[in-house]
Order: sequence, then C-alpha cells, then structure tokens
Amino acid sequence: MELYKRIIEIVDANLIYCLIPIILILILVELIFKSRFETRKVLNLIRWTIIVYAIITWTAPLIGMTLYSEESTFINRATGPYKIAYWIMFLSALILPFTLLIKKLASKFWYVLLIAFCMKIGFYFERFVILTTSFHRDFLTENENDEFMNSLSYGIGMLFIQGTIITILTLGIFEIIKRKKNCA
Repeated sequence: MELYKRIIEIVDANLIYCLIPIILILILVELIFKSRFETRKVLNLIRWTIIVYAIITWTAPLIGMTLYSEESTFINRATGPYKIAYWIMFLSALILPFTLLIKKLASKFWYVLLIAFCMKIGFYFERFVILTTSFHRDFLTENENDEFMNSLSYGIGMLFIQGTIITILTLGIFEIIKRKKNCA
C-alpha cells in the first residue's frame, strides 16, 4: 500500500498538478496557430489520462473501505463536521472525471480544464488556506512571510514550466507521428 501511495504522489507531482497549465497552453496554441498542431489529439490523451487516473486512484481506497471498514477514515470524514466539503471533494474527484467519457464534453478545452481543477480541488483549497493564514499571522517577521511567498511563487512557476515542457513534448510527438503517417 505504501508503494501505491508513493506512485500516486509521483504521478500527482509530475503530471496531474500540471494539467491546468497543460490545458491552458493547449488553448493558447489552438488560438494562435488555428489547427496547425494536433491539439485535439493531445486533449484526447489528457482526457484518457484523467479517466485512468481516476480509476487507479479510487480503486484501492474503495477496496479498502469494503474489506477493512473499521480501519477506513471514510465514515468519520463523510459524517463529520466538514462533511459537505468532503463530499464535494469526493464526488468531484470520483464522478466528474467519468463525465469525460461523453465525447461532446471531452472535446471542449474549458470543460476538461474544469474537470482537471475539480479533481484536485481539495489540494487547491488547502493551498488557499495556507496562503491566507500566512497573510494574517501577526507573530511572524516580514522575512519569514516573504520566504513563504517566494517558495509559493517558485512552486507555481515550476508547475507552469513543467506543464509547458510536457505540452511541447506531447505536441512534438504527435507532430512526428503525423509526419510519419504522411510520408508512408
């Protein structure tokens, strides 16, 4: 189970958190180059990545809830004081990705962007809470708050750079495939 969690963490850090910059860059490429690149095929790849990720990330916890219900924290979270927030996060991470099986919805860049955001809405809310509480700490010196802001902007910048690199590589691979098909 620890290996499963570690693999999910690696996939999250290197791909899933970068989905928003990837989709934004795809929208920008589509607007600037007007169907020059295979942006629709890359969007379709992202769609299937989201669906497979949703299946993989929820298979083990659902099995754990059914087999080891007394060890599961699901019941406590689903009926606790923050049950509304938990259910919103749970359903948006479990149900919404499967709406991408509908081709009409999955072909829209903005809808896939919304799904990518909603999949990790808990992560983004957690970062928002950390950010707002860091602004309202009266007991910290100015330097400590600046250090946090620098690390936050660095993290966001790295996500966008990573997303840009993944997008360029993916568009390049699809362009090479397209050229090989045309030559053959």
